[in-house]
Amino acid sequence: MNVLIVDYGMGNIGSVRRVIEERGATPIITQYPEDIKKANKIILPGVGAFPDGMFSLNKTGWVDVLRKAILEDGKSIFGICLGMQLLATVSYEGHETSGLDLIGGVVEPLKANAPDIRIPHVGWNEIEFHRNDPLIEGVAQGTDCYFVHSYHFIPKEDEYIVATTPYCGQFVSIVRKESVYGAQFHPEKSSKAGLRIIENYLKI
Repeated sequence: MNVLIVDYGMGNIGSVRRVIEERGATPIITQYPEDIKKANKIILPGVGAFPDGMFSLNKTGWVDVLRKAILEDGKSIFGICLGMQLLATVSYEGHETSGLDLIGGVVEPLKANAPDIRIPHVGWNEIEFHRNDPLIEGVAQGTDCYFVHSYHFIPKEDEYIVATTPYCGQFVSIVRKESVYGAQFHPEKSSKAGLRIIENYLKI
């Protein structure tokens, strides 16, 4: 299986590539949108700010290609960390910025709800499942995963929420709408559970 990893200058490409290879699939790391025809599975990694991410995707010609691949051609995409946030309709990080709008929703800053709550949210925290989904098959309820973020994705519809995490009250940590998936944490850095999630995505 070929898995396209979008290289738009803001992703932890190396660690994602290794996980894909270890799961027996072939990663295609590319800056060129035309390569999307070579794979049915797409991974959109990301580290950094939402406006910078969308600027880079627009500049390199990925936005229209990704939307067509998912909405018209039936391909599947998995957004990781910033990559999950970029799936949203709009972000208010710094200033209002339109996203890929593959899952309706907004990206807003995390807000500390206690004096000892630190932002950015960095480190291990549990994910709590709200419904069954093939993406989390074999992963235990309350499993810890590794997060690094200051903003969070608020989906327009509750039905898109697969899991949440109890930090700053609560934020959404896994989303899904049809063939569009997202994880706010880094599965490639989240030990056995994270690797199982990536493996599940490749099998779906």
